[in-house]
Amino acid sequence: MVAEFKDQNYWALILGGSSGLGYASAKKLAKHGMNIIIIHRDRRSEVPDIEEAFDEIRESGVQLESFNADAVRKESREELVGKIKNLLGENGKIRTLLHSIAKGNLKPMLGEEGILENIDFQLTIDAMALSLYDWTQAIFRNNLFTKDARVISFTSDGNKKAWKNYAAVSAAKVTLEALTRSMALEFARHGIRANCIQAGITVTRSFQMIPGNETLRVHALKHNPFRRLTVPDDVANVVYLLSKDEAGWITGTIIPVNGGEHLM
Repeated sequence: MVAEFKDQNYWALILGGSSGLGYASAKKLAKHGMNIIIIHRDRRSEVPDIEEAFDEIRESGVQLESFNADAVRKESREELVGKIKNLLGENGKIRTLLHSIAKGNLKPMLGEEGILENIDFQLTIDAMALSLYDWTQAIFRNNLFTKDARVISFTSDGNKKAWKNYAAVSAAKVTLEALTRSMALEFARHGIRANCIQAGITVTRSFQMIPGNETLRVHALKHNPFRRLTVPDDVANVVYLLSKDEAGWITGTIIPVNGGEHLM
């Protein structure tokens, strides 16, 4: 395997990388020589198992630093950026900023109680969309990006399709895509590329929290030309491709990574 990022002091900063798409992407980038920073938010009881999983990344021979902290809260972000700056030193730079935060409200719009309110939309959009912009700005202002940096985030089929209980997350995904296009335009002169990956139905921890996820899974299997679901490694492969030099002319796009699931 070619470790093209080795010895370049490149780092990937992954927001939400303890499981699912973020973790798979961390493993893939590490195998190709990129150092990894993972910011995740998990229960203390889960941390030992998570750290054991992180050891698999370290076995690739790269540096890995993890922080169990709230990546969305401003005060926490400022503290984390300071730690990252010290970690990278004078020569380390962030090549890939990957946003994989899944912190959305899955309440229904109608019901006797527990329905979506304005604050639910605000919190979901802040966590799953606006935090991408906040982190991009923070890394940029601290001069931590490489001259040819990549900002990557994950959207879903719910960006256009209506799923029950998914309204707040759907609004966040649409916001995320709009931000990506604008960042691609306005940060281009600083060498930053921004793209969204629209993954197919993937059985991750966050997906299993969606009410009616089994129906979505069956529908995806039926309509996928390859008759299988997307797996995290499929998505991680594209994160890696977008991080390569050869992907430097791709920006401002929403890239389906679903084996043709969107065709039917």
